[in-house]
Amino acid sequence: MEPGGALPTLGVVHADAARTAPDGTRAQTATPILLDVRERHEFVAVRVPGALLCPTSSFLLRFSELPRDRPIHVICHTGSRSAAVTSFLLRNGWTQVYNVAGGMDAWERAGLEVRRGPLAPGEGDPPD
Repeated sequence: MEPGGALPTLGVVHADAARTAPDGTRAQTATPILLDVRERHEFVAVRVPGALLCPTSSFLLRFSELPRDRPIHVICHTGSRSAAVTSFLLRNGWTQVYNVAGGMDAWERAGLEVRRGPLAPGEGDPPD
């Protein structure tokens, strides 16, 4: 954690930049996972392409599936649920976990890429 016990936090622009290499292609090493902890209906309404869906309602059943060797950027609607999940993961041994400040609200306000509507096959699922 950061000095003073503050929750590690990233702005939406920094979270997006960390997921993408400077030439616009996906970075090849230690690409962060963008973990969306909103509920499925929220994810269907608007989401970040490539995000992994793990709703808070089922999070305790699935968190052990998350890798410990990659950065995880946690996002929700406004940043509250993601802050709680970030804190939980840090308390349970994950070290590279960051709350995405402002959540999807801030992501959209920043004009970053989003998708809306029905999910494509495999969208939101963990990578193979």
